[in-house]
Amino acid sequence: MPESVSKEKALEAIRTRLEKCNCCSLCKTAKNIVFGEGDHDAGIMFIGEAPGAVEDQTGRPFVGPAGKLLTDIIEKGMGLKRQDVYIANIAKCRPPGNRDPLPEEIRECIGFLDEQIEVIEPKVIVALGKVAAQTLLNTETSISGLRGNFYEYKGVKVMPTYHPSYLLHNPAKKRDVWEDIKKVMVYLDIPLPK
Repeated sequence: MPESVSKEKALEAIRTRLEKCNCCSLCKTAKNIVFGEGDHDAGIMFIGEAPGAVEDQTGRPFVGPAGKLLTDIIEKGMGLKRQDVYIANIAKCRPPGNRDPLPEEIRECIGFLDEQIEVIEPKVIVALGKVAAQTLLNTETSISGLRGNFYEYKGVKVMPTYHPSYLLHNPAKKRDVWEDIKKVMVYLDIPLPK
C-alpha cells in the first residue's frame, strides 16, 4: 500500500505544478485543466490528444460522447472497469474550437504526461488517434498506417488505434479498434470474451 500512496502523492505533485502552468496560450482559454484519472497502478493507459468541451467543463478526461464510447470499449469489450485503467491526454487544456493542439503546445505539455507515465508505469499505452500516436512515436505516419502494431515509448509498449470521436463518425472502423484492443488484451493476458 505505501507504494500506491507515494504514487498518489507523486501524481498530486505533478497536478499541482500543472495548475500553475502558463507555458502556452491554452491555459488562457481553458476553463479547467484535465489532468487524467484512474488507477495509479494501471496496466493500461489510454492517451488522447486534448480535452474537448465536456472535459473542459468537468476537468475529467473522456466524459463526452467519445468518452462514453471509450468507457464501453473498456467495460463491455475488455471486461474491465473504467477506474481500473488510467486515462489522460497529450495536452491538458482544451484547444479553442476543439482544434488539434499545436506542436509548441504539445512541447510545453508533454513533460507532464511523461511524468504521469513514469509514476503509473503502465505495461501498455493505447494511443487514441493521430495526434497521440504521432506525438508518442515521433512520426508523421498516418494513424491507419500505425494502428494494429505495437511500438514503444520510453520502454512502454504502445498500441495506436483510432480515436473514439473518429469512430462516432466512422462506425465501420470499430472492428479495427476491437482488433487492436484484442492484441492489447492478449499481450496483458486479459481473457478475451467468448
